[in-house]
Amino acid sequence: MKKLLFPFVLLLFAVAVQAQIQDPVKFNSELKILAADEAEVVFTAAIDKGWHVYSTDLGDGGPISATFNVEKIFGAEVVGKLKPVGKEISTFDKLFEMKVRYFENTAQFVQKLKLTGGAYQIEGYLEYGACNDENCLPPTQVPFKFSGKAEGAAKEAAAAAAETKAEEQPAKQETVSGTAPVAAIGGADGPTEIKVADKVDLWKPVISELNSLGETTSQEDMSWIYIFITGFAGGLLALFTPCVWPIIPMTVSFFLKRSKDKKKGIRDAWTYGASIVVIYVTLGLAITLVFGASALNALSTNAVFNILFCLMLVVFAASFFGAFEITLPSKWSTAVDSKAEATSGLLSIFLMAFTLSLVSFSCTGPIIGFLLVQVSTTGSVVAPAIGMLGFAIALALPFTLFALFPSWLKSMPKSGGWMNIIKVTLGFLELAFALKFLSVADLAYGWRILDRETFLALWIVLFALLGFYLLGKIKFPHDDDDTKVSVPRFFMALASLAFAVYMVPGLWGAPLKAVSAFAPPMQTQDFNLYNNEVHARFDDYDLGMEYARQHGKPVMLDFTGYGCVNCRKMELAVWTNPKVSDIINNDYVLITLYVDNKTPLPSPVKIVENGTERTLRTVGDKWSYLQRVKFGANAQPFYVLIDNEGKPLNKSYSYDEDIPKYIEFLQTGLENYKKEK
Repeated sequence: MKKLLFPFVLLLFAVAVQAQIQDPVKFNSELKILAADEAEVVFTAAIDKGWHVYSTDLGDGGPISATFNVEKIFGAEVVGKLKPVGKEISTFDKLFEMKVRYFENTAQFVQKLKLTGGAYQIEGYLEYGACNDENCLPPTQVPFKFSGKAEGAAKEAAAAAAETKAEEQPAKQETVSGTAPVAAIGGADGPTEIKVADKVDLWKPVISELNSLGETTSQEDMSWIYIFITGFAGGLLALFTPCVWPIIPMTVSFFLKRSKDKKKGIRDAWTYGASIVVIYVTLGLAITLVFGASALNALSTNAVFNILFCLMLVVFAASFFGAFEITLPSKWSTAVDSKAEATSGLLSIFLMAFTLSLVSFSCTGPIIGFLLVQVSTTGSVVAPAIGMLGFAIALALPFTLFALFPSWLKSMPKSGGWMNIIKVTLGFLELAFALKFLSVADLAYGWRILDRETFLALWIVLFALLGFYLLGKIKFPHDDDDTKVSVPRFFMALASLAFAVYMVPGLWGAPLKAVSAFAPPMQTQDFNLYNNEVHARFDDYDLGMEYARQHGKPVMLDFTGYGCVNCRKMELAVWTNPKVSDIINNDYVLITLYVDNKTPLPSPVKIVENGTERTLRTVGDKWSYLQRVKFGANAQPFYVLIDNEGKPLNKSYSYDEDIPKYIEFLQTGLENYKKEK
């Protein structure tokens, strides 16, 4: 029975490891001989959808750059730096406040070599960083080893061999001194030679224990339903603009009167509505196919694009305030309209729908533009089309409904001053969003003209002015002289003024979670009275575990990275919660382990992981190895609660800004720790 059980346990262990270990990037390397004395090492990667690999020379304080590292070399010389090849995506990263460059789908890096003649050997590794929208991998190494004999002169071969003789020796291995045992870590065929004093069990794998606690790594992306609803809301907003609303009764009456057959008129109205849907969905698909989903995503964070979009919104806002009218060339709509009159049947109806799209551009243009910018950040080809589908359905719905129920036309609100109020309100909102796009460019160029307090001050003034306008205290050229304030206008003014007041504490550093997605990062604020941050007590696993044992406290391990975007989001959005910070600071020993810490180990450590020999060269390598072999995971952020023997107290926690869920995660760990004592 035991013989049958053992293979089954191994199978479960393999499945558990596979459930969390992510391997989204697959590299291969080759040596290409270009000439008698010239060669190049080529690294080619296949990247899973949704992931990207960062390019070279990104600078300090940013994500992991791709680097070429040599351990042994003779008979050859490295020429120049590692060069990226292919289509790079360059974008501004708001968290790092810097431009980053990366590859999607495929990546290639090339390192040139000079062959000095005779036999040659080169051994080393490519190191790279990879992320998706939620997680980042630790610095990952692609080892390589090439050898051969170069043709041509070898006059410098002897000197080169003499100079590199020392480099040919294997790196000195860390040894265990005294009576301290060696930790044999899960997945290794032999000892790791990592000194862990007398706490061997601290490195023992606990993957099966995590699974028994309900471990899961499922994460959700932006749903199609959310994108559709966003587009539908934009369509409803466009519906109540002066460009669209007055056209509804005119168009429906036309369809009902053009034919003696009422059923045919209704069918024509349905066709008209369907034509509107087809036009806008086709527009969404065309934009995506022309530019590409990744290009749209890159554009959404591109500084120049954001400046242009900011200016566009300012111009439209000025138009909505009554400064001037924005219309497409009249000959466009006239030409389409005359074509519709000259034709009959379905083509005529389709051309009428196209005329509506042109005529209403001044009102629908900024809404459509903003919608496309927002959904393009998903990196999906179909996202803009789904958003435009929701927009078009909302726009087309009244034409078909009023055709089905023509009596409703009599009760339909007439165009008037209320429509201008909506138009002006939309102008204020466009100015607010224009500042958001300007903020991206400001961060990109480092102008520091729109720091957090400046941005909030402008938003406070804008929404206060909107409130005063809705109360009738401010007038624009197209407004009437009616001094009465309707009940809906009063409540809209109340909401706008309340929102302005809500933002005031942000001038002194209040988090303002409601506007955190729009306002610049907290670090751009010069004057900040808010102080509720969480700091780790230890950045060393063994030392932190010893401290926790002596003080009888459970441990919270925080596997993070300097280049981890979502790690910073969790620290700012979740850890700053008073209850969360109180539990972490007082009830746990927080140990933060940076998997991209480049501090060299006293000496490299050779390990065998799952049958493959690897070398741990940095502190970050060590912590990344700990995360993989002990917990079966390699993405950050990764939070796990353990007792003083290194056993899990709850399932792990990844990126999720649900504060009650995070509090429950911490409290469950405390309860389980108390049960053990």
